[in-house]
Amino acid sequence: MSRPNDVVASYSVLLKQVRKEGLLNRRRRFYIGVFALLALTMGAAWTGFALLGDTWYQLLIAAVLGIALTQVAFLAHEASHRQIFHTRTANDWSGRILAAGIVGISYAWWMDKHTRHHNDPNTRGKDPDIELDTISFLEEDAAKARGLHAWITRRQGYLFFPLLTLEGINLHARSISTLFARRTIKGRWIELALLGARFGAYLGILFWFLPVGLAFAFLGVQLAVFGIYMGASFAPNHKGMPLIPKDSTLDFFQKQVLTSRNIRGGTFINNAFGGLNFQIEHHLFPDMPRPHLRRAAIIVREHCERLRVPYTEVGVKASYSAVITYLNRVGLAARDPFDCPIINQYRRR
Repeated sequence: MSRPNDVVASYSVLLKQVRKEGLLNRRRRFYIGVFALLALTMGAAWTGFALLGDTWYQLLIAAVLGIALTQVAFLAHEASHRQIFHTRTANDWSGRILAAGIVGISYAWWMDKHTRHHNDPNTRGKDPDIELDTISFLEEDAAKARGLHAWITRRQGYLFFPLLTLEGINLHARSISTLFARRTIKGRWIELALLGARFGAYLGILFWFLPVGLAFAFLGVQLAVFGIYMGASFAPNHKGMPLIPKDSTLDFFQKQVLTSRNIRGGTFINNAFGGLNFQIEHHLFPDMPRPHLRRAAIIVREHCERLRVPYTEVGVKASYSAVITYLNRVGLAARDPFDCPIINQYRRR
């Protein structure tokens, strides 16, 4: 059996193997193809919007835009990890334009939040992705819920997907509020200009060409699809995986592997999740381009087997089941303190 020091030292060996096989090299043609495909999709959607006019079939266009915008968000995510271009400047500019100018999310907000997540995934008090929000990811947070929030928290697993319909609004609101915060934010005015142009043009087109009711319905469907798709892509990666104490000294390799979950699937799953289905490899090698993750997974899986480090990989259905089960288990901490399970058993008899 490998000793702890062997596991710690093994990451440098793994990194050398991955680098030797060229898996950290950029894949310019792949990303040019993705950019082109998304541009065609967005163009086709807006062409369909113009041709359809005043009809409820416009809601189909709204759903397509929700999906396309999530795919653009995946590209912005990859740019933030320096996966697309060779230089930091090119990646940052492309990421900022894609995130703020097209998707409507602050790149600065995302970079701060996501960097802290990668540094300390599932770590109490450090990972912003498990901080208290509408959904509670920690039992101590769930126990603080009161009133309507407590009612939601007790059922948060079952309500997970319905709540995601509001995630698009949440992402936009957090982005805008962050940019108006009283602290130094890199690229604040550029992002505010991009967000202003994006929302101004988008909302202007909707409410100029569609009746008010249909425009609101279009916006609602697009935001709902976007929120569900975004949440359903990021949530299975860590929720329900082991939590790490704040003062833990766990090494980088084990911290990333033990807290991450991969999702099995072929090319369709890989593209549908924007490569996030290879979450373990993404966390071990954040700057690895999406097309190389599948090959890296084979190497990492074999590496973990040799070291007897648990490597979690499940199907899509099992991943969502694990998330829902975990959220419901955490949500039990929001039970009414006067709600005694034993007494309730007698009440039901």
